Amino acid sequence: MLHLCGRSCLRVGSTPRLTRLDFQFGSPRFGRRSCIVGTRLCIPGWRGSNATKVAGVACSAGGNARVEKGSAVKLAGGAGMIMANTAESGEELLADSHLIPATMVGETVGNKIRKYIASDLSPTANIVFRGTVIGPDPASPKVAAFSSRGPYLHAPEIIKPDVIAPGVNILAAWSNESAPTDLEIDPRRVEFNIISGTSMACPHVSGLAALLKKAHPDWSPAVIKSALMTTAYNVDNSGDTIRDLATGDESNPFARGSGHVDPNKALDPGLVYDLQTVDYIAFLCSVGYSPQQIAIVARDGTTVNCSAINKKLASAGGLNYPSFSVVFSSDNDIVTYNREVKNVGSGPATYEVEVSSPEGVNVTVRPSKLVFDSPGQSLSYEIAFVSISRSKADDFVFGSISWSDGVHEVRSPVAVGWSLKLSASI
Repeated sequence: MLHLCGRSCLRVGSTPRLTRLDFQFGSPRFGRRSCIVGTRLCIPGWRGSNATKVAGVACSAGGNARVEKGSAVKLAGGAGMIMANTAESGEELLADSHLIPATMVGETVGNKIRKYIASDLSPTANIVFRGTVIGPDPASPKVAAFSSRGPYLHAPEIIKPDVIAPGVNILAAWSNESAPTDLEIDPRRVEFNIISGTSMACPHVSGLAALLKKAHPDWSPAVIKSALMTTAYNVDNSGDTIRDLATGDESNPFARGSGHVDPNKALDPGLVYDLQTVDYIAFLCSVGYSPQQIAIVARDGTTVNCSAINKKLASAGGLNYPSFSVVFSSDNDIVTYNREVKNVGSGPATYEVEVSSPEGVNVTVRPSKLVFDSPGQSLSYEIAFVSISRSKADDFVFGSISWSDGVHEVRSPVAVGWSLKLSASI
């Protein structure tokens, strides 16, 4: 007997007799007994020629909404559902308010279930809903499979995303005007729902920005972003690098950005990277926006002269940003950026740099020590990236630089690519 774990959203207290279900799966193959809705995707109203009603159904993720799959099973007379991920969603597990008892399993477990179904004429299973389970296994956080990814193709010299934040299986307020599934056949009305998406991560970060602004009224939007980025963490609660649910492998800065936001550390970041309006305008000029297009964004009536501004910011990578992305034009190219940091600590401080160079790249920071005589003081440094050998394994290679005074760690991710490989990836 196999014991496999999934993710569910079920109010077991209202239906205690459904907390343990014995049911039979419909085979997703048309050659034998077909799924009760006639397709492995469980699309409502689509019955196969050999469709047979069974107690439970195994559905593959993709093709239509997850809650719609549960609706299809319910309408066809099914009592329960197992939704199994494919390679597209990997090991990502989302808790949905299905119309029937259901659970979602990752691709690895899903493949075991599919293999079992294909090998047994009368496949059966039990679903046991355990309620909320808290513990270190599986490790968290992880990058959601649906999370936006870099590189930022319009300006590859800027790492995107900036950070990651809670956005999977979030308990959130819900309007009584619609059902928790948003399906017309769902009569239920609830005050709270389990929701996943960037629509959940965004309010988390927005709330943190408001918290930082309240604590530090004089901080600019750029300083707030810098504080969130340079204090973000990159390891999960097991001590390993945060993993990517889309691949099952360790995430990189194009998946997690600078890392997962840490509110407490962001309140006291030590050093920050600041930007003013003129810096953003220079950035827009550097990535090819016309003065007319920039005027629409600026909305202050100022006529922008990009020819003059571009002398200040030759490339997008020169923006005083809390991360570094480099695109070499040749195998022996050298790229140099300048950055300015401000001491927002409580007193004088001395910071020393630690560099983790990407494979095939030599990274040099000058000076390697920054001595701040007082709070509010700003100092500059130069960082040079030298291409030693082109990466063969990936389109980009990654590293980091960290400034530390023994109390604060001001960390910036580094991404490096070569122009030919970047063109191929686009």
